Amino acid sequence: MTEKALTTAAQDWEEQARNWIAWVRRPGFDSYWRYRDAFFALVPAAGRATLDLGCGEGRVSRDLGGRGHRVTGVDASPTLLEAARQADPGGRYLLADAAGLPLPDGGFDLVVAYNVLMDVDDLPGTVAEIGRVLEPGGRLCLSITHPITNTGSRRGGLFVLDRPYFGRHRFEEEVERDGMRMRFSGWNHPLSAYAEALEDAGLLIEALREPRVGDDDVPWHLWIRAVRPRA
Repeated sequence: MTEKALTTAAQDWEEQARNWIAWVRRPGFDSYWRYRDAFFALVPAAGRATLDLGCGEGRVSRDLGGRGHRVTGVDASPTLLEAARQADPGGRYLLADAAGLPLPDGGFDLVVAYNVLMDVDDLPGTVAEIGRVLEPGGRLCLSITHPITNTGSRRGGLFVLDRPYFGRHRFEEEVERDGMRMRFSGWNHPLSAYAEALEDAGLLIEALREPRVGDDDVPWHLWIRAVRPRA
């Protein structure tokens, strides 16, 4: 993939790649460290082949591999993929857009998309590709930032909804904490948009979670496990 072929989302992540690598490889720094054990409890045991969609620098792929999964990682950022390969020289990592996967129909019995689908430019196309590469009976386990999080802000200790919920809206936020800096960007969709994309791809929701850590007063993540029914 050439730089000109990168989508808007891929360009954003390529620009932030070095910041992201530093951000996620600082132990205990971001939310992954608080949520991952509970998320992996939702993920089926290792089977034939697992796809880590939007693998980034590879931390989810490495954690899946440590749990016995045979993982293929896919991402659209060359810099993040190179970091993943360096951290896991024996792993399989492919450069590709999530809405156009260079992978065979039914090639996987599990797809994991951890905090990815709110970042892709083509949500329906990406979910359709997930449905295509899943074998009958295969499952998708996804995490997204909860659709409510980008529609409000904290005021006086309360979370106030002050932006549109319905529709497709661009979000962008520059975060600086403890000497680390990262610009997050992507698309905010209502929950129904994710449900409709899954429905159109022939995937059925079998589990939905709004994980709570500590004294959180609003859900920051939304997790879904969906299955491609057997014929």
